[in-house]
Amino acid sequence: MAGTARDDGLQPISGPVLRAARETQTAGLSRRQLMRRAVGAGVGLWFLEVTAGTLGFLWSAAAQATAKVRIGTFDELLLANGDLPVADGFPAYVAAARAFVTIVDPDRRGWDSGRDETGEGTALNVRALSQRCPHLGCRPNPCLEDFWFQCPCHQSRYDRLGIKAAGELFGPAPRGLDRYAIEVDASGVLFVDTGRITLGPLPVALGQPGLIPPLVPRGCV
Repeated sequence: MAGTARDDGLQPISGPVLRAARETQTAGLSRRQLMRRAVGAGVGLWFLEVTAGTLGFLWSAAAQATAKVRIGTFDELLLANGDLPVADGFPAYVAAARAFVTIVDPDRRGWDSGRDETGEGTALNVRALSQRCPHLGCRPNPCLEDFWFQCPCHQSRYDRLGIKAAGELFGPAPRGLDRYAIEVDASGVLFVDTGRITLGPLPVALGQPGLIPPLVPRGCV
């Protein structure tokens, strides 16, 4: 009968009370709030990544704009390397540029003014080679006995101008040493632009044009 107490002792809930309970916000987050917050977090993360990428690009561009390293004149390079036969074509290591600088044709003393974006260097008579082996990034070392580079990690070998010798005997590197853009000003000062790099050429078989033979067979091997 309406209005009477129930046998189980519980009182019935009236319509207004039930509606008020439904409209009252419960503790915690609703599904809609969770979705909104998840979308907001995703947008925030995307914005953070875009900002970081933009800053990284600007930093890289600024680094490239200031990547020109002064090497000096030919005579200054000779003086800095003491008794090493740099004038004869032996590669000189320049730590500031993380590069090896070598004269292309030793019969032409010194280098000529100009700029070479590719780093090939024949016109200027100088080449700047990256210190990183194209295989896994170790630093090859030039050998005084044969004037060739040899990587200490996996034995890749290059002639004094950074050309990789082809064949399993000469290691696994897929190409020659990479080259930096170079510039020689009117006073004979060489600059290496480490922000501009050209990948080294493909390997050349020993005895073929384009690869300088070692002064002695297997000098430092």
